[in-house]
Amino acid sequence: MSTLTPSCWLSDNILLAAKALKLCFAPCVVLQVAKKEGEVGERSEKKDVFQAPPPVIMFSGSGLNSSKGLRRQKRDWVIPPINVAENSRGPFPQMLVSIRSDQDQDISIRYSITGVGADQPPNEVFNIDPVLGKMFVTKPLDREHRSSYHLRAHAVDMNGNQVENPIDLYIFVIDMNDNRPEFKNQVYNGSVDEGSKPGTYVMHLSAFDADDNTTANGMVRYRILSQTPHSPIPNMFTINSETGDIVTVAPGLDREKVSQYTIIVQATDMEGNLNFGLSNTATAIITVTDINDNPPMLTSKTFTAEVPENRVDVVLTNLTVIDADQPHSPNWNAIYRIISGDPSGHFTIRTDPITNDGMVTVVKPVDFEMNHAFMLTVVVSNQAHLASGIQSSLQSTAGITISVQDVNEPPYFPTNPKHIRFEEGVPAGTSLTTFSASDPDQLQMQQTIRYSKLTDPADWLSINRTNGQIVTTAMLDRESVNVKNNIYEATFLATDNGFPAASGTGTLQIYLIDINDNPPVLIPRESQICERTNRNANGVNITAADADTDPNAGPFVFELPSFPTNIRRNWTISRISGDYARLGLRYQIYLEPGVYEVPVVVSDSGNPPLSNKSVIKVKVCPCDENGDCTTLGAVAATGLGTGAIISILICIIILLSMVLLFVVWIKRREKERQTKQLLIDPEDDVRDNILKYDEEGGGEEDQDYDLSQLQQPDSLEHIISKPPAVRRVDERPIIPESQYPIRPVVPHPGDIGDFIHEGLRAADNDPTAPPYDSLLVFDYEGSGSTAGSVSSLNSSSTGDQDYDYLNDWGPRFKKLADMYGGGDDD
Repeated sequence: MSTLTPSCWLSDNILLAAKALKLCFAPCVVLQVAKKEGEVGERSEKKDVFQAPPPVIMFSGSGLNSSKGLRRQKRDWVIPPINVAENSRGPFPQMLVSIRSDQDQDISIRYSITGVGADQPPNEVFNIDPVLGKMFVTKPLDREHRSSYHLRAHAVDMNGNQVENPIDLYIFVIDMNDNRPEFKNQVYNGSVDEGSKPGTYVMHLSAFDADDNTTANGMVRYRILSQTPHSPIPNMFTINSETGDIVTVAPGLDREKVSQYTIIVQATDMEGNLNFGLSNTATAIITVTDINDNPPMLTSKTFTAEVPENRVDVVLTNLTVIDADQPHSPNWNAIYRIISGDPSGHFTIRTDPITNDGMVTVVKPVDFEMNHAFMLTVVVSNQAHLASGIQSSLQSTAGITISVQDVNEPPYFPTNPKHIRFEEGVPAGTSLTTFSASDPDQLQMQQTIRYSKLTDPADWLSINRTNGQIVTTAMLDRESVNVKNNIYEATFLATDNGFPAASGTGTLQIYLIDINDNPPVLIPRESQICERTNRNANGVNITAADADTDPNAGPFVFELPSFPTNIRRNWTISRISGDYARLGLRYQIYLEPGVYEVPVVVSDSGNPPLSNKSVIKVKVCPCDENGDCTTLGAVAATGLGTGAIISILICIIILLSMVLLFVVWIKRREKERQTKQLLIDPEDDVRDNILKYDEEGGGEEDQDYDLSQLQQPDSLEHIISKPPAVRRVDERPIIPESQYPIRPVVPHPGDIGDFIHEGLRAADNDPTAPPYDSLLVFDYEGSGSTAGSVSSLNSSSTGDQDYDYLNDWGPRFKKLADMYGGGDDD
């Protein structure tokens, strides 16, 4: 098998010159080699400087259809790769190589290629003439998209039978310099300490070139185009052309002069060749970071201040400092220290976080009588240590003179609080002690102190205004609620006559020693006990309490008095412990249920002892099996007899019955009120009919009603006093009508029933009023009717009158039609 590349085809073991390998589809030396089985064909070399014929690749002579027997096959030729330049301008399709088999003279051969770029995506980048075996590239190639292709060439007969073994074709895309170097960022940030030595690493920049980095097309080189500012020199930095590392090349970086540099860096491919390479730029911003190379300096060597005595947390003066380092950084923050002149720690210096000034503050009261002035030595430094080689400034130390101002100080009690001990019960007027105060200004000011009482909860004490002597005004009592833990506490005020006046307080604590002045008492004062119990199984536990303390309290002595005699005969008391005893009935003693007052005498252990007779009310009652008083027994034990209890129960029952009857009566009356008929039927109520709004009527004449009949006169005496007379009820009298006074608008205060009855009586006695049975007539039509009296009409069931027409008058006349109509008789 033989091959021929687009550059130059060489025989085995012959190397092509590097210059000839870089040419593509240029005139070259064509070497056509025919290799048959068992021998090597004739080699011929032709040189065509202008138009070289397309290279031909021959299949191996040992085809599958060879009729010769088995023979030793010689080594195949190695087919060099086919090089194709990217971004070719065509024309397309562009022929790359010609493939043929040495059997094409005997039989018809069909050629095909397979692989990525042929029959696999991306499809149809390469194709082949199936008859002539010419392979073409159909469009420009891009090495950055795909750098090589691997195809296989096939030769088959007309029946599709393989006549040659497939051969591998490797197509390499030759790189062209068609991509600029690209920086990942357009702006890079770096930093370097001020004062750095030459060669100090600053930062790194890198650019990427998509071209082949094994060739000059992808080899990037860096250089600095400009530096801003140019201080102290224009070239403070340099960059490694291959790695992109920026380093310093000169000393003199000073943040206080230049805090930031801007560097323009250029990246060029073709190994930095500015004539043929492509370039791109990026910006590097280098920040000069601060170091503590400037010590703080105080603006003055001496400072003065004044402080009033006995004042704290007062700022006396501010120490101003200058520091050229970066503000509000550890290299700028000042720390002040007092190194001498204040052994007692009266002062401190705090740093103002905004201005960096030192605020001299008094933290411990100063006394003018002890120190009139202070001479302080102060040193200032930074929070961070000074950089190597930087010395402290002489201006970092200063002196402060602080003068103490004298003020009127309040008197004070040397012993505060003052403790004294006294027995309780001392009488009024007893002198306890002298509670005097001292004036700290007595050496500079001659002042007088006056005393007064500030607090005295029980009002037991008084104090002399001039010398402070304390005298009792009442008897001291340890058991008072104002005494806590045997101590009575009072406070006093000492005031001088300075300007302004000052005062101080002192506390006097009196420890009261207990005396036996309180007799013991018994608790509880009331209890209950069962009337019949076993011996020692029932009793009342009583406790003795004494307001005094040991040894004036327990143990206590309990006993029953000898008088009256029935006390010891019915009751017994036994001591349980020093503070407790049990009171109970004597064995086989029965007492009626009730309340019994049992006196008990108790004595304490004081010297002399105090005794007290206490009366305990014991309720004796019947008990159940659990030893608890029954309900009836508890009532009986209150002292009431059986008759009294029955009377109480009867009274309760009677009271409940009365309440029940009253409730029933109330409900019945309410029901009667609801069912009571009205005096006037609502349908006949003239007032409602007169005020009907939707009645159109027959005109104004139909509305000429006599409303005087519905009004109550102020006085009915002129009607009631008239003598009765014979009246006709079928016509209106001719006598003048009575004139009733107009009823007032305000409702009559009387009951509505009384009002109606009075009106009815007035109408009955009034000869001008209509008859009693015509009160509901709306209008009077006059006398002499041509129709005659209705009472003269006779109704008879006989005759020829036909009432069947009543059935045609509607449902309102159905009743009359049924009565008088011609219905069938049952």
